Amino acid sequence: MRTRFLLLLPLALTACGGDSGPGGDGDAASVPEESLRSPDSLRTADSLFLPDSVPPSDSIGETEYGGEETQPRGRRANEAFPRPEHVRGIYLNAWASGSTRRREALITLARRTEVNSFVIDIKDATGYVSHASEVPLAREVGATGEIRIRDLPGMLERLKEAGIYPIARIVVAKDPLLSDGRPDLAIQDSAGGVWFDQDSVRWLNFHDRRVWEYHVALAKEVAAAGFPEIQWDYVRFPDSPEAFMGRAVFPGSEGRTRAEAVRGFLKYSREALAKEGALVTADVFGVTTSYRRDVGIGQVWESMVDQVDAVLPMVYPSHYWPGSFGYETPNAYPYEIVRRALRDAVSRSALVEGAGLVRPWLQDFSLGQPPYDAPEIRAQIQATYDAGVTEWILWNPGSRYTESALMPKGGLPSWLEPVMRVGGEVVPISKRYEVLGEAPPEGEPTPEDTLVFPDLAVPAQLGLQPEKPLSAIPPPDTGGVVGTLR
Repeated sequence: MRTRFLLLLPLALTACGGDSGPGGDGDAASVPEESLRSPDSLRTADSLFLPDSVPPSDSIGETEYGGEETQPRGRRANEAFPRPEHVRGIYLNAWASGSTRRREALITLARRTEVNSFVIDIKDATGYVSHASEVPLAREVGATGEIRIRDLPGMLERLKEAGIYPIARIVVAKDPLLSDGRPDLAIQDSAGGVWFDQDSVRWLNFHDRRVWEYHVALAKEVAAAGFPEIQWDYVRFPDSPEAFMGRAVFPGSEGRTRAEAVRGFLKYSREALAKEGALVTADVFGVTTSYRRDVGIGQVWESMVDQVDAVLPMVYPSHYWPGSFGYETPNAYPYEIVRRALRDAVSRSALVEGAGLVRPWLQDFSLGQPPYDAPEIRAQIQATYDAGVTEWILWNPGSRYTESALMPKGGLPSWLEPVMRVGGEVVPISKRYEVLGEAPPEGEPTPEDTLVFPDLAVPAQLGLQPEKPLSAIPPPDTGGVVGTLR
């Protein structure tokens, strides 16, 4: 028997399609149902090179604004949406979330693959709230003027039926609607009026507790509707050049640092939402995992990780500058960049008592060379596991995902092995350490070197017969998306 390795899926699986603009209702990809498989012949994502998981802590210490831990607090389980053992999710923008056709296509994707969670836009960087919120300030500033999810209870009920864990994403500091409608809540300019960044965007003043209260009110509303987890995004100050930030004035800061303001908001929101039974998570810049100081936005790893149930670093390889971790073209080394960034995160969290889980955002869009397809996306997922992390979420601004990068729900036949990009090459996952010149960790499971068909029905459309060598089947051309960056 000759040694062969295959790409991830034997069938032509394509990403979910559809327009990402208002009301976009793209058709779901036409994909065959799962192939017939023998249970003994399947390899799941967890059985394929995944380290032992670490269960989430039941209680994490609380602090006053910038103070010391005082008392631990637990959270009651959400019976409608029990938390998966390992969250593996995708992002749904507000239009995809509110479109029945787009949402059903993505539910079908989840039903076929390892995806078990959806991150749903409740309030994005436009300032609009996706549903008909009853929060008075949202109505006052016109944040309910563009409803994208018209039936929030119905959407949640459908996700419950499908067994999908919903996470409510709420953007905080970048809110042009609230900054315009309530300029007193925005960052002020030393020359007078509201401060603008280099892109003429107004930002909310993160030192102002009224900003905190508004967003927590929105979070309480959707937690009461059924969301078991609130994910804060743009939990930070503007990333603007000093020429602009030098004019910024933050009323109410009272000498507190930006990192203390971010920590204070997370502590405040977590305490308030615990009463609703909701978990609190937060998105952070990818460089936060490796930088030891505040780069000006208020995100310092050690000051945040014990105030959330999970922290989500956006470790998109395309977002790292040349020379990061020794790679002149980080985008071409998805495995190496993600593994290094997450190893830094894990090692730093280990030194913080009560640190939340690490759950990275991974890149399922193309920005630069090479274009991102199944090998690049799978490389990031494998790097996550190899860093000792068991959860992840894929980001695509148009909510279109590369299904051929995902493990099928029932696992892979024993004669199939995923491939990934590592060391500038596309190779079988089992060869990654060989390519890097590293010794595999002790006890690392390795797929068989030869292909022997298990006792299962071979899909007729592949034209294969038992005990016959297999040819590599390339993944489908799913294309790339260059979209909104965060």
